Amino acid sequence: MSIVTAVPAAPSEAALAHFESEFAFETDCWDVHSVMGTPEQDFVLLDVRGTDKFREGHVPGAVDLAHGKIIGSKLAKYPADTLFVTYCAGPHCNGAARGAIRLAKLGRRVKIMTGGITGWLDEGFALARGD
Repeated sequence: MSIVTAVPAAPSEAALAHFESEFAFETDCWDVHSVMGTPEQDFVLLDVRGTDKFREGHVPGAVDLAHGKIIGSKLAKYPADTLFVTYCAGPHCNGAARGAIRLAKLGRRVKIMTGGITGWLDEGFALARGD
């Protein structure tokens, strides 16, 4: 028995439920990239890292809104059913989750773009610079 199998894998029904549920909370860089700026884009992508980091490089089409500044008045221009997708620096950063929590507390629909800027660059996608 190895360290991998020391804890038994979940039954297939439980594994299916678990992995399917992840898609309700997360999307990835490739999927976001595939629809950004197209008629299929049906979400608002929020860069929650802060304005200085945003200006250094961000996902093209993203909105600069630091997680600590997510408040109702800043979301008022978006319809109540808008889906927001948050991202931060990468897997080592919890800013996307912090932003998602604030959005959820405001009653907003939200997902996280896993990988953040690190994942975006790893996929070979370019960043926009400036505002």
